[in-house]
Order: sequence, then C-alpha cells, then structure tokens
Amino acid sequence: MTKQIVLATGNKGKVKELGNMLESLQIEVLPQSKFEVSDVEETGTTFVENAIIKARHAAKETGLPAIADDSGIEVDALNGAPGVFSARFAGAGASDQQNIDKLLTSLENQDNRTARFWCVLVYMRHEKDPTPVICQASWEGTIATSQHGDGGFGYDPVFWVDSLQKMAAELTKEEKNAISHRGQALQQLMTHFKSTL
Repeated sequence: MTKQIVLATGNKGKVKELGNMLESLQIEVLPQSKFEVSDVEETGTTFVENAIIKARHAAKETGLPAIADDSGIEVDALNGAPGVFSARFAGAGASDQQNIDKLLTSLENQDNRTARFWCVLVYMRHEKDPTPVICQASWEGTIATSQHGDGGFGYDPVFWVDSLQKMAAELTKEEKNAISHRGQALQQLMTHFKSTL
C-alpha cells in the first residue's frame, strides 16, 4: 500500500526530486499546495527550527506525515551570513539575482571566500511528533567573483565546486544530486525510511 507524505514547499522541483527518490519505497510525495496549506512564518534562528515549524504546520493542516526542508548558504567572511536569511538576504521578496548581487558586493576586497550550503530535512509523523527525524548535510565551496552557468537556482551561479572545477550552476542535475547538501540529506532520509517502513 502506498504511503502519502506531504512536502512543505511550493517548489515543484523539490516535490518531483523527492517523489522520484521515494517512489521505490511506495511513498507518494504530495505538494502542500494540493491541500491549500496556509503560509507559516519562519521565525526560527536556525535551519532546524524553521524546518520543524514548516513540517509541523503542514502536518497540522493536512493530517498527513510531513517533510520540510530549510536550506541556505553560510559564508565564513560574513560570520555565517546570509544563513537562514539566504532567500531574503537583499530584503523580503528579493530575487535570486538581487541576493547574488548583495553577496558579491559584501565580499568585495575579501580574500577569504569559503562558504557552504546547508540543508536540513525534517520528517514528522504527525503535528505533535516528539521525535522528528532530522537529516542535516553541508556542501563546501567558494564564492566566485563573477557568475557562470544557468542551471540550478539561488546562489548556484557563484558557488564554485572545487572537486568538479565548475560552478554549481554548471553541474548536471545528476552531478549536483550526487554531492549537494540536499542530495546528501535526502540520502539520509532514504536510509531512515528503508529501515523503518
């Protein structure tokens, strides 16, 4: 019998990606938009807190188990910023390009450009789940001085991946999923489901 899980995101790409990975385990991933889940304010100061807020909210409004992810980029020279504010680094409603522009401006004349993407995935069996499953992974890289590539989203065009000698935005989907923060966190979640279902 197929088990249904709601994914607390409006991002169709994330729904498809997770759906493809969990299909073999007889798990159907449904977007929260299917249930008209209301927006919830991300008031946490960490990726873990925000992911839990989103998963709990989706589970409460749908009555189904829920998965939520919170992710962003942490830049060492900026003391970990933009961090949980990655999507709104240049202000509420900022575009990817505006966020990238602000990041590059913030790092002008900066030699230390090391950074990492973080992804936290949270799985909650129900809204009051006292022991949510938390999967966390990072992806090391460097912030380049200019943009390259037109794949991916967010900060991918300025995130240099040393092991592949390419920007994240120049990677194929397969290359990215194999090593990215989200790909690694998804693998952890898959391992959890395989051992518990």
